[in-house]
Amino acid sequence: MAENAGSGRVTESDVLVVGSGIAGLSAALHCSRDRSVTLVTKGELAQTSTWYAQGGIAGAVGEADSVDLHVADTIVVGQGLCDEAVVRAVVSEAPEALESLLGFGVRFDLAEGGGVALAREGGHSLPRVLHSGDKTGAAIQDALVTSLISRGRIPVLEHRFLVDLIVDDGRCRGAVVLNTRTGDVETFRADAVVLATGGAGQVYPVTTNPLIATGDGVAAAWRAGAEVSDLEFVQFHPTALDSDAAPRFLVSEALRGEGAYLLDCDERRFMVGVHPLAELAPRDVVSREIESVMARCGRRNVLLDARHLGEAHLRARFPNIWRACAEAGYDLSADLVPVAPAAHYLVGGVRVDADGRTSVPGLFASGEVTASGLHGANRLASNSLLEGLVFSRRIARVLGSATVAAAVRGVDVSDAVGEAVASPPAVQGSARARLHAVAGELLGMGRTADGLVRAASELALIEAEIQAATPRPGDAVAHLELANLVTVAGLIARAAAVRTESRGCHMRLDFGERDDERWLGHTIFVRGCEPRFAPVRPSGA
Repeated sequence: MAENAGSGRVTESDVLVVGSGIAGLSAALHCSRDRSVTLVTKGELAQTSTWYAQGGIAGAVGEADSVDLHVADTIVVGQGLCDEAVVRAVVSEAPEALESLLGFGVRFDLAEGGGVALAREGGHSLPRVLHSGDKTGAAIQDALVTSLISRGRIPVLEHRFLVDLIVDDGRCRGAVVLNTRTGDVETFRADAVVLATGGAGQVYPVTTNPLIATGDGVAAAWRAGAEVSDLEFVQFHPTALDSDAAPRFLVSEALRGEGAYLLDCDERRFMVGVHPLAELAPRDVVSREIESVMARCGRRNVLLDARHLGEAHLRARFPNIWRACAEAGYDLSADLVPVAPAAHYLVGGVRVDADGRTSVPGLFASGEVTASGLHGANRLASNSLLEGLVFSRRIARVLGSATVAAAVRGVDVSDAVGEAVASPPAVQGSARARLHAVAGELLGMGRTADGLVRAASELALIEAEIQAATPRPGDAVAHLELANLVTVAGLIARAAAVRTESRGCHMRLDFGERDDERWLGHTIFVRGCEPRFAPVRPSGA
């Protein structure tokens, strides 16, 4: 139900979903079976990180595979910080969740002789990644969008930027968004809000993430008083095509799973002997070794060698990668392709339980915006799409079976927020560049105490300048995005300073060893409070 408020449109529904990747679309589709749903998304429906996902979605569906093997691989890569109960719940539900994707029209590649084709990626002990060519995310996105639109009963509003969550009497009651086409501020009231806003790759100067990945959900949840956790863990994908493109084109590790090699400046394989899985080691291991090789060679990249796989196979199995390399001037079957690490996945985020509940009643979250306990200190390849799918299904079950407290009707904060975004401070031209300089130099794969202090200090200055800048019309989205990026970068810096060890995709150059005695647990932050530490829940708890 929609009505006109004094400062903009007001919409009411049982569930408000924010985001349109696999997590948001799945939440909307499954929740709509029992409740009225409204979906808002920052750009257009297809402008998501899901669309960019190449490799596939993991699931223990092969004859030689099992839930126990998938759980074990996830926990090994997570370096002691996975919540085993969550891992087992997600992995156990994978076959049923993948069947639901088939029901929505997703088609995965088939193997010769029948059955689904399975690929192997970094950290997996055997092939278990379902794929649709090398554009699996796009295939899933297209199918879910088609299903959503065909249902006809789920209002979908594009070009809606999340400004803030509405919290009244300690409960989330909806959200205030900015219509970026009209400049209007709109209020959405709901019994439950599902954040599915993705990650924050744009904190970094080099990233595989789309331009919309500016940490809006994490920042909004933080402002609303929700717990955020494990933000020191930022995964860098080891093999992004080295170019000046933004975002960087990701050369899927499925290519290495098919047998491609990584070579140094002398054209020698350098991962052999570093890890038993060589090029298919976990992403943190490969990324750090690439960084070491680049420093040794004095280069900004290493070389990917797929020449021995042959043109026919490469064109058929990896058409998207073939095309992108060709556009950059490389023949994948004849040339060595330059690749380098790029910020890829925010492992930490809004802390949720096994059913997607945050610490704020009425607020749920799913997908990359969360710290769910599935990934631990480093994400296992192709578990991310599975996470968004399974958690959104679990959220829908909770909302479909439980009595959710009704939203407070009449709560409308759009007047105050509307005044804030109608004529925002101008974004200083150098501010985002300075943020990228700080993140690239001080918050990347190797951190130090001194560097983190410098980062926090510089980020505080940038934040102050954003707040004090001269107003200029038309800067609303850029201003809000920059504010969110600085918030998330500050949280990354704080969490990285607290954790005085190296583990997974968090490396402290001044504390180079993993320290299970002190740090076998999660860093947790709440706005206005001192950080706290929660030990990993024991197996079976």
